[in-house]
Amino acid sequence: MAEHVGGVENGAEWEDLAVRTIRALAMDAVRKASSGHPGTAMALAPLAHVLFGRVMDFDPSDPTWADRDRFVLSAGHASILLYSMLHLTGYDLSLEDLEAFRQLGSRTPGHPEVGMTPGVEVTTGPLGQGLANAVGLAIAERQLRAQYGEDLCSHRTWVVAGDGCLEEGISHEAASLAGHLGLGRLVCIYDDNHITIDGPTELALSDDAAERFRAYGWQVIELGEVANDLDAIEEGLRQAMAEEDRPSLVILRSHIGFPSPAFTDSPLAHGNPFPPEEIAITKELMGLDPERSFVVPSDVLEGYRTATQRGRDAHEAWRARRDAAGETGSAFTEQMAGDLSAAISAPLTSFETGSSIATRRSFAACLADTAPLLPGLVSGSADLTENTGTDLPAGLAQSMADPSGRQVYFGIREHAMAAAMTGMALHGGILPIGGTFFVFSDYMRGAIRVAAISDAKVIYVFTHDSIGVGEDGPTHQPIEQIASLRAMPGLSVVRPADANECAVAWRAALEADGPVALILSRQNLPVLAETAALAPEGLPDGGYVLAELGDGDLALTIVSTGSEVSIALEAAGVLSAEGITTRVVSMPCMEWFVAQSPSDQESILPSGVPTLSVEAGTTFGWGGLADRSLGIDRFGASAPGPEVFAYLGVTVDGVVTEARALLAELA
Repeated sequence: MAEHVGGVENGAEWEDLAVRTIRALAMDAVRKASSGHPGTAMALAPLAHVLFGRVMDFDPSDPTWADRDRFVLSAGHASILLYSMLHLTGYDLSLEDLEAFRQLGSRTPGHPEVGMTPGVEVTTGPLGQGLANAVGLAIAERQLRAQYGEDLCSHRTWVVAGDGCLEEGISHEAASLAGHLGLGRLVCIYDDNHITIDGPTELALSDDAAERFRAYGWQVIELGEVANDLDAIEEGLRQAMAEEDRPSLVILRSHIGFPSPAFTDSPLAHGNPFPPEEIAITKELMGLDPERSFVVPSDVLEGYRTATQRGRDAHEAWRARRDAAGETGSAFTEQMAGDLSAAISAPLTSFETGSSIATRRSFAACLADTAPLLPGLVSGSADLTENTGTDLPAGLAQSMADPSGRQVYFGIREHAMAAAMTGMALHGGILPIGGTFFVFSDYMRGAIRVAAISDAKVIYVFTHDSIGVGEDGPTHQPIEQIASLRAMPGLSVVRPADANECAVAWRAALEADGPVALILSRQNLPVLAETAALAPEGLPDGGYVLAELGDGDLALTIVSTGSEVSIALEAAGVLSAEGITTRVVSMPCMEWFVAQSPSDQESILPSGVPTLSVEAGTTFGWGGLADRSLGIDRFGASAPGPEVFAYLGVTVDGVVTEARALLAELA
C-alpha cells in the first residue's frame, strides 16, 4: 500500500483546498444527520473534483440542457459527494440543503432521487442499478446522435461504481450488453477500495475486474494508486474519452475514509458517522479549522465558477447550433420534451368483432401502426422479440454498425433491460418499450421499482400472462406476478380483455405518467362487440360496465380482467337465464379505477350488490373490490392451456358455481 499523505498532488492551490472542503463536508453532513456514508465520499473527493471541475460539460443554470454530460453515482450511498459537488458548482442547492442531509423534506435525501435534486440524473441506491441506467443513457445518446447529428447530440455518460455495484448480478448483464453494443461514450470509474460492510472484499470476492470487463469488450484503464493525484486521474479519464468504439472502465484504487487516521481502509468508514473527535483530528490533518462545520471558502466557490464556464460556453454554442438547425432543431427539442401527441391523436387500430387474436398479436399491430409517429420509440425484448410483439416493422438493430437502429436486442438480460430502459427514459427523447414473458418480470422487479420511484416513462410488455401458457408448466405460468406488480406504487398495471381493449390500452399507456406494464395473452381471445363500443371511453377510467344481462333488479356484479372477461360474459348469460340479473365489469387497470372518485367507483361496482372477481391468478388484492374471488392460489400445471383452465376451475361453469355460492352465502 502506498504511503498516505495529507495533501493532494498537483493542481492549483484552490483545487487542493476544494478537495479538502469536499472531504470535510462529507464528514460534517453525515455527522449532523447521524446517518450516512462518509468514507467513499472522502476517498473520491479528488475524482469528483476532476469530473466536475475539469472534464464534464454541464451548465448549473440549466440542469436539463439536452446535450449536457450525464453523471450517475451508481454507488448512491455516497450521495453527499454528489450533493457537495452540485452545491459547489452552482446548482440550485444551498449549503443549508447540505446541512439538512437525510432529513424529512430535504432536497438532499439519503440516496440520489431524480426530480428532487437539480443535477441528479437518475435515482440510485440499489447497487448496480446506476451502472445499468448509465448503459441506457448511453444507448439513448448514441441513438439520438445518429438521428439528429453531432451538432445537436454529442455527450458522454459518466458513472461511478463501487465493489458492490460490480458484485451485483445486474452489473454483469449491463456490462455485457454495453460491450456488445460498443457504447464508446460510456465511461465507468470503478472505485476499487477493497472494503464492504462486512470487511475486506477478499471475504467474498476474488474476481479480476479488469479481465472480466476486457472479456466484455470494454477498454480497461488501470490507474492504480492515484486516487489523490488530480492530473493522473484526469489523464485516465481523457484516455477513456478518446475511445469511441468501446465503453471504458477506469479502475481507481482508493482508500475509504482517507485521510482519517482511525478510519482509513476501515469498514467503519462505510456507513457510520465519524466521532466528533475523529472529525476534528482529520480536519486538523487537512489544515482546516476543527471547530467549524460546513465551511466553503470563497476561493473554492470562485474556482468552480471559473472552471464550469467551459460548460456554460458549450451550452451557448449548442444553443446557437440548435437554432441554426431550423426545423431539425425544433424537432429535436420537441422529441426531447417527450411530445407524443401525433401518436396519441392517431386513429385507434381496430379489430373485427367475432375474430380471435392474442393480445400480444394485437399489440404488435398497434405498435406497427404508431411507430412511424413516434420518432423516439426504441423497442426491444429479452430474446423474445417476435413472441412479445415488440418487433418494429423493418426495425434496424441498434448496434455499433447501425447506431440509428430502434430495435434493441437486449439478449437474455431482463434485469439490465429494465434498468437500461429507465436510463433511456430519463435521458429524454426516447420512449423505451421492453418485452418478456410475464413470469420473468420477477427478474426485473428491482429495476421496475426504481422506475416507479423515478416516475420514468417506460412501457413494459409482459406476455404469456396466465396459465394459458399451457405446456410450459408452473415455472412459466404467472400466478402471483400481477398482484405483486399491483402492490407497487407508481406503476400502472393494464391487462386488456381483447384486441380492441389492447388498442385503447396502448394509447392510454402513451398518455399515462410514469411506467406502465401491459399484461398480454399468449393464446387467442375473442374480439368482443362490447369492448369495441365501450373501451375507448371506459378503459382510461380503469374499469367500466361492459354488459348487464337480465330484466330484473341488478343481483350480481362480475368483475374481471384479461382473458377471463369473455368467460365472465358467458357466465353472465347463464346466470341471467336463471333470472339473476348480472353486470359484467372489465377492470383492465385497478390503479386507474381506484384513482376515480368514490361516486364514480360506486356507479361501476355498486356497494349494495354482491361482487365476484374472476382472474386467472392469485386472488390476493381483490378483497377491496369483491365479496368473493375466483382465482388461482396455487401454482399451475403442465398441459395444454384450455385443459389447465378447466383443471383449475377458471371456466364458465366455475364462474357460475362461484356466483351461486356467493349469492347463497349472502342470502
